[in-house]
Amino acid sequence: MGRLFGTDGVRGLANTELTAELALQVASAAATVLASPGSGGRKTAVVGRDPRASGEMLEAAVVAGLTSAGVDVLNVGVLPTPAVAYLTAALDAALGVMISASHNPMPDNGIKIFAAGGHKLDDEVEDRIEAVAAGTTTRRAPTGAGIGRVRTVPDAAERYLQHLATALPNSLDGLTVVVDCAHGAASGVAPAAYRAAGATVVAINAEPDGLNINENCGSTHLESLQKAVVEHGADLGLAHDGDADRCLAVDAAGSLIDGDAIMTVLALGMRDAGELVDNTLVATVMSNLGLHIAMREAGITLVTTAVGDRYVLEGLRSGGFSLGGEQSGHVVFPAFGTTGDGVLTGLLLMGRMAETGQAIAELASAMTTLPQVLVNVRVADKRAVAASPVVLDAVVAAERSLGDNGRVLLRPSGTEQLVRVMVEASDIEVARKLADELAGTVASV
Repeated sequence: MGRLFGTDGVRGLANTELTAELALQVASAAATVLASPGSGGRKTAVVGRDPRASGEMLEAAVVAGLTSAGVDVLNVGVLPTPAVAYLTAALDAALGVMISASHNPMPDNGIKIFAAGGHKLDDEVEDRIEAVAAGTTTRRAPTGAGIGRVRTVPDAAERYLQHLATALPNSLDGLTVVVDCAHGAASGVAPAAYRAAGATVVAINAEPDGLNINENCGSTHLESLQKAVVEHGADLGLAHDGDADRCLAVDAAGSLIDGDAIMTVLALGMRDAGELVDNTLVATVMSNLGLHIAMREAGITLVTTAVGDRYVLEGLRSGGFSLGGEQSGHVVFPAFGTTGDGVLTGLLLMGRMAETGQAIAELASAMTTLPQVLVNVRVADKRAVAASPVVLDAVVAAERSLGDNGRVLLRPSGTEQLVRVMVEASDIEVARKLADELAGTVASV
């Protein structure tokens, strides 16, 4: 068995790479590591999923794995990833399992595991789970009354909606929003949350049938949202992905407001309210140089981490900070959650609009996005190529040519045999030329 966990759980083509057998193994191993017998009586696990068809099969396997390890299951059904994380904490469960492949196409699926309190796992815990799943660590096999039981949580969605309502201090009356639910896990709760806060809501792509999740919609396909916002004369549009841990926005004219711009709006609002701990924002190395400039001009420190919201979370926890996120739309508010929460992000973004009376385009104009070119180069050994002296020398030369007017980021992919080459510059042609030159160097090594 190779390395199971990627940057965000176990993921693959359902029923080929991510099989029911593997799901059962992983769930049973997670229960063994995270819910071992001890004081406090029987342990419980929260299980949720997005609406893709393979989730039904994998949910059955995960439930079987957990109960076979003596853990009782609290099944919350189809809900966003952040809802499962929240309910893991709220229901005092020993662990939580979300079955979703996020923004990936429908044939894929994944398993995300949360520890007690709804926290993502660190590498050491993942390694222990993999060891148990691989059979190199023994596990107990309860029988009789020791086998876990399964219960549904009928008010799970309502609990999550009530939690979201506590985060918004003002009404959204007067705002009209189009929300693209990606035919995903937020198809019910996102429109409900925005309406409960006072907004007029037009919901699109909110009819999941198990097969249409992320299909030409959601945070990776904004065209239908951009069109709908203009057609309805809405103040903004919000796009979620399949498990709703992301949120991207478009303004009234249909122009993109990405995660960096969203973080700019929220960081400035939290700074003004005295809620931005140490005047610090946490973001990944993929955030645009424009975010760095905007934060510097606002007197806000920007701490950067590796790519992945788990690393943003580590940065937030280590510094005790209050806001972090990614360009892709994962935004984390530690005061209200342990993972990126797209619906919460949408609420707070609209809350800032309602508070200031400003349009989202005006608020987002505090950041100017520099042209960015990203080239993915397929290689045989991504880490060896990325560390090659020839490649490193080429990066230094490119950085020297850009000076203070841009930056270069070259890194191995976390999930594929790719080296990602990113160049930002004040001129798009300069960025494109340097990115192509660096990609050629990478390909030649």
